[in-house]
Amino acid sequence: MKMKISHQKLVTIFFTVIVLAVGTVGQAGVVSYIAVDLNPSGFTESGGLGTSGTQQVGWGNSHALLWNGSAASYVNLNPSGFNYSVGEGISGARQVGWGYGSTTGGKEHALLWNGSAVSYVDLNPSGFTESMAYGISGTQQVGFGYGPATGDNQHAVLWNGSAASFVDLNPSGLTESSAEGISGTQQVGWGYGSATGGKDHALLWNGSAASYVDLNPSGFTRSMAYGTSGTQQVGSGSSSATGGKDHALLWNGSAASYVDLNPSGFTKSMAHGTSGTQQVGWGRGEATGGNEHALLWNGSADSFVDLQQFLSSDFIGSQALGIAGNGNIVGYAYDSSGYNHAILWEPVPEPATLLLLGLGAGILRRNAHKAGRL
Repeated sequence: MKMKISHQKLVTIFFTVIVLAVGTVGQAGVVSYIAVDLNPSGFTESGGLGTSGTQQVGWGNSHALLWNGSAASYVNLNPSGFNYSVGEGISGARQVGWGYGSTTGGKEHALLWNGSAVSYVDLNPSGFTESMAYGISGTQQVGFGYGPATGDNQHAVLWNGSAASFVDLNPSGLTESSAEGISGTQQVGWGYGSATGGKDHALLWNGSAASYVDLNPSGFTRSMAYGTSGTQQVGSGSSSATGGKDHALLWNGSAASYVDLNPSGFTKSMAHGTSGTQQVGWGRGEATGGNEHALLWNGSADSFVDLQQFLSSDFIGSQALGIAGNGNIVGYAYDSSGYNHAILWEPVPEPATLLLLGLGAGILRRNAHKAGRL
């Protein structure tokens, strides 16, 4: 007996296949990137530091900036009364960073924005002289601050949208610390003190000082964590095995889980951001002619992609500092004169993926035509 499949069922089957195929190919199927220069017209310098969805944050001409994928789309986030500001992180419609000016008595204060300069919230807690915010996830922000409340030592801080909501993350036995990234309920950064032998150690928190996990791998002299997503954390560390040079590191929640991401031919590297199975940062060495090159990894040293290749020849070096769930990467590139430009790297799907989508669309059109004749 010949089974007849309805047009509606064919559509459902097709889209199921496409979702599975794209999910399988995903970012692993990306073979190229388009580099977009985000430096706004009339700006001398800029840099991209964070990205979420189609938006990016960073700085330009000493002001915090927000972009939506192009130089012309920029929004100046610098609040009235501030001389200087930087956008460090973004999540959804919110951005974090820091700034200073007459409004802050000339002191650096952690800031939270909702897409405009006038929307800013000063996160600097009472009893703190200065603070900075580096990361954001949902309603929470992370960074550091210091002042009389901390014995004038730098302490990692977690906020929930207001100055009064702050939580001091500095663990017992550590003199100073900083929180650099956040994802869900987890925060990452670094700290040092008697508990770490006076050396910087990468740290992972779950919302409180007492919850911290020391991520410093066995045999490593020092380490720092800069970004986190899901169960993964990224940063850098050095040891005798690395020749005393920083190597980009990837963790999965414990010191023992670390993976050295430093590619062959590179002397030094750092990982600053992660999303899904991918990590971004930079490296330099013989393979790069001694210049810094923005790098993308997929969980191992040999999986690296040199993002410098997608830039204009005007740029001699670059760093990748953030990656979004859609694969967009943000950072900066610099020219021979040392001027920085904010850069967005947008992934281009491999031809096989595009062909699959095209064939699927053709199947839908053909079956829709047939269905119309039944």
